[in-house]
Amino acid sequence: MPDLSRRDLARLFGLGIAASGLQPAAAARAVSSKPRAPKGVVRISSNENPYGPSRAALDAAREAFSLAWRYPDEAADDLIAELAKHHKLPERCFLLGAGSSEILKLATTAFCGPGRKAVTADPTFESIAHHAPVSSAEVVKVPLDKTFAHDLEAMAKVPSAGLIYVCNPNNPTASLTPKARVRAFLADAPERTALLVDEAYHHYVDSPDYESAALFVSGHPNLIVTRTFSKIYGMAGLRIGYAIAQPPVIQVLAQHGAYDSVNVLAMAAAKASIVDAAHAAEGKARNAKTRAQVFADLKKLGLSPIPSQANFFMVDVKKPVGPLIAALAAKGIQVGRAFPALPTHLRVTVGTPEQMRRFTEALAATRA
Repeated sequence: MPDLSRRDLARLFGLGIAASGLQPAAAARAVSSKPRAPKGVVRISSNENPYGPSRAALDAAREAFSLAWRYPDEAADDLIAELAKHHKLPERCFLLGAGSSEILKLATTAFCGPGRKAVTADPTFESIAHHAPVSSAEVVKVPLDKTFAHDLEAMAKVPSAGLIYVCNPNNPTASLTPKARVRAFLADAPERTALLVDEAYHHYVDSPDYESAALFVSGHPNLIVTRTFSKIYGMAGLRIGYAIAQPPVIQVLAQHGAYDSVNVLAMAAAKASIVDAAHAAEGKARNAKTRAQVFADLKKLGLSPIPSQANFFMVDVKKPVGPLIAALAAKGIQVGRAFPALPTHLRVTVGTPEQMRRFTEALAATRA
């Protein structure tokens, strides 16, 4: 894989690197406002995997506790070597993060700033739009098209874009942007704009109209692909993810990151999860079966969810979702937050069959 020249690197990053300083007041925001689920409450609000990590991952994490006194350098090297083998790319093409969310923050900091806009879909995962103002970057939100796919053509035309963010499958809609459109986007987008494709839900996809953007990293020096162990691998609480990009981009991202932000337990569990391919395959099958059943139950209620390629879905309930979210919470069912771009659509995580039965029963009761 060829490295970028200094001139190429300057063309890609423009002023994004220089304009990436954090503002202390904005950096002091609260870490989390997510409520703790009381015992007996069905939590299908955060796109978590209710089945958790594989036995191999848990065993690896327990064993790694004996190394808790050491910095995680060797563990990071081991995991990156496994990722390189898995993706068939050089080890220099990978950067670990505390969940893929950390990578999104690093990319926003590195490539956005005054005169270097952050471009996202609307609605989509809010991380980029959350972090960009800290770097004094303008956020441009481009509505999804009528099929709930990214309008990549419109996104690519936004002038002075430092970073274009594509979540595929998209959160919160669980919808796909077709592979031909993604290929065209990668080929035609401005060379000096960083393109970030977030594949947090990659492992759940079963549509033939999808392919991972990681296949194109070798040919696109401005492309970053992110993955996480929070979803199919069931490790949202351990906080580990990674970026795939050409080495010069990895180096730039790393310059904005903290040393040793990923712990040895998470890395050991992540490495074991990659090796244990059967666990991911079982999780995908479980999710698809339960999702199909809840879709059938929703159809009986006269509701039609957006076709989902993830471990969650969105359904149009034909009225503002705020009161419905509150009504379900009163029945012990925590569902996703409201998204202003789709005010009548409810986002729901696919939990266990029993959790989804409780959800549909509670939903039916609110409509009675």
